[in-house]
Amino acid sequence: MHTNPNTSIDIATDSAWMRHALTLAAQAAAAGEVPVGAVVVKDGQLLGQGYNAPIALHDPSAHAEIQALRQAAQALGNYRLEGCTLYVTLEPCTMCSGALLAARLARVVYGAPEPKTGAAGSVHNVFALPQLNAHTQVQGGVLAQECSALLQAFFQQRRQQQRQQAQPLRQDALRTPPARFADFPLSAPSHYVADLPPLAGLRLHYQYLQAAPEQANATPPFTSPATWLLLHGPQGWCWQMQDLLLALHAQGQSVLTVDLPGWGMSDKPKKPATHQPAWHGQVLQALCQHLGLGEQHALVLAADDALWLAALAPSLPNLQALCWLPAGLEQAGQQGQLKAAQAAPFPDAGHRAGPKTAAKWSTPPLAQSPLPLLDLHARAQPPQALAMQAVEYFAALQLPYLPPT
Repeated sequence: MHTNPNTSIDIATDSAWMRHALTLAAQAAAAGEVPVGAVVVKDGQLLGQGYNAPIALHDPSAHAEIQALRQAAQALGNYRLEGCTLYVTLEPCTMCSGALLAARLARVVYGAPEPKTGAAGSVHNVFALPQLNAHTQVQGGVLAQECSALLQAFFQQRRQQQRQQAQPLRQDALRTPPARFADFPLSAPSHYVADLPPLAGLRLHYQYLQAAPEQANATPPFTSPATWLLLHGPQGWCWQMQDLLLALHAQGQSVLTVDLPGWGMSDKPKKPATHQPAWHGQVLQALCQHLGLGEQHALVLAADDALWLAALAPSLPNLQALCWLPAGLEQAGQQGQLKAAQAAPFPDAGHRAGPKTAAKWSTPPLAQSPLPLLDLHARAQPPQALAMQAVEYFAALQLPYLPPT
């Protein structure tokens, strides 16, 4: 492998840019992509950045390096990036190494080695081929441990999710066939958990987007962004929350959306007696604790049904505010499919024990809740506008944040 012999290169500078690439890699992980991030820098200025997105873009070439190269080339108005350095958290593959050479980069700095596909020395070394004219210098191992740790955590979580998806179905529950959801894709990665005590082996579906480090704010209402818990109504599931989930995340918020047992992509207990507000609240509380959102972490509960806000709010001790959303939210590009989407999780009457029982819940009026309430249910606005109003409203309240002890 070529190693840059120039000792005048500031190691601290390399580390700082690699940390920037790591924040991008974390965004890839949050989107369900292999966590690799890359930046292109020239004379201390950031020209381009990117993270892995082949799944989201349906593009096998959408690696972090390619994304960053494209941005940098546009910024310079030149396909040759002479004098530039690319920082990437993982050793480049053969495709990316070829593109890096074609761009005439001065340096390539990577973090973790890639023993299976690495083309900068691990499997083979494209940069050392004497037949090529380009002379790009390569430096590996910068923040290698941190880059490797992010990758290891990602694949460990993926293996855990695969085990959870293979969770055996309880005899007293039903599971909607995946084909029923084929026409209603979700915008954020799906996760499953079955080992929470209240679930007793039932499989629970949820999505969780954490605020990126650079999105965290030190202004009210929270020292770090609040976590928004988005809940479907009695006739819905998390499909309806996708655009709002992304809009809140774009506002710097951490967002969790859940299909309660009996709804959506979660398992559906057959017995109506199971579907009581207290039990569903216990499931939500256990999931929050599972994700590290314990009593010291502030939550805002948002739902499109006042009954559910009133019924489930008492089960969350760290809940600090409520938001009543408009009913009938739909995903962009799928307007007019609300009824079909709402019916998708319920192939037959046997799957509807949850909605049937929830219609009979008896709870105190929402107006009796002592928590601050933002009422948006009558506002027919795009999710982006709703998210902006919600974040601004709760910021103005200056709700107390409970720092970890």
